[in-house]
Amino acid sequence: MNPCLNLSRKALLIVLFMTACGKLSAQDYNAHIADLYKGINNKLSDKKAGLYYETTDSVKRENLHSWLWPLCALIQGANETEVLYPKQSYMLPVEKAIDQYYSDKPPVPAYQDYVMKERASSRFYDDNEWVAIAYLDAYNRTHKQKYLDVSKMIWRFIESGIDTVSGSGVYWKEGDMKSKNTCSNGPAIIVALELYKITGQKQYLQKALDLYKWTNKYLQSPEGTYYDNIAVPSLKVAKAEFTYNTGTMLQSNALLFQITKGHKYLAEAQRIAKAGKERFFKNGRLPNEYWFNAVLLRGYIALYKIDKNKDWIGFFEEDANNIWNTERGADNLLGKEPAKRLIDQGAMIEIYARLQQIRNAGQ
Repeated sequence: MNPCLNLSRKALLIVLFMTACGKLSAQDYNAHIADLYKGINNKLSDKKAGLYYETTDSVKRENLHSWLWPLCALIQGANETEVLYPKQSYMLPVEKAIDQYYSDKPPVPAYQDYVMKERASSRFYDDNEWVAIAYLDAYNRTHKQKYLDVSKMIWRFIESGIDTVSGSGVYWKEGDMKSKNTCSNGPAIIVALELYKITGQKQYLQKALDLYKWTNKYLQSPEGTYYDNIAVPSLKVAKAEFTYNTGTMLQSNALLFQITKGHKYLAEAQRIAKAGKERFFKNGRLPNEYWFNAVLLRGYIALYKIDKNKDWIGFFEEDANNIWNTERGADNLLGKEPAKRLIDQGAMIEIYARLQQIRNAGQ
């Protein structure tokens, strides 16, 4: 489907006019970030509980508070904002909320997908991996021990979700042996590689390479993008393609090139990047969730930092600018529906912050 069909005719004309006038690239990303945080604090934050709401629509909320998944977006957005404003604390309130999802259920501790004090719930490997990625990024920036300790805890949880059915691979959900997904394997590779970079322990690199080979064997399309999952034990492939799956594997190749200096990983990263842009970017927009595209951007930025190819960045700016111009509510929260979601705000904070970081580096 053409993504532009989701826009109103008036909104689309605004985008086309502003693009023709060269105004989209001049948006103030710092101001957008400030507006989004203001909206979150006013509409999506339960300050008394130290938690967040899933959506601004209090009637249709599934739970009293947010699932963990939106906080995975918000914590990464907070880290990227602290890169821009290192003297301010954006991560701490989100960390305190995430702490309330902690579960010490055997075999190893991890975060469950809902607030622990409100009810026991499921634990997903990918939810935990996204938290670890944000914390490892924060550790590399701050050297705060908590971030490394939590990431190691999460890695132990990830390892508990790997078995020899189909050879290797991380399941998606604890206790559910039905599928192994790119969204649980791609970020697991990143966690392992980042832990290897920090600790130098070869066990992390070896496990990353094992999961990398397994994911490529079962879940990569011939063009270079990635499918959603395989069913186990049948190994039937679900061929839906979501941008974040391509993003994590692109980032994995960039990291492997940095670590090993193996040019095969750089060549593969460039092949994936070319295929991803051709597959996903149509008529000025990316498909799927904002947050899926934030994860995709991580991969392209990781490659851009190596080869300095601006083609990897420009289309993300176009998409992000179009979102601000056409999918913004009266309170400056973003989303395609009248009710605005926490995950969308966290995703766009990350995107605008990362794009601003690139601008700053070019100044």
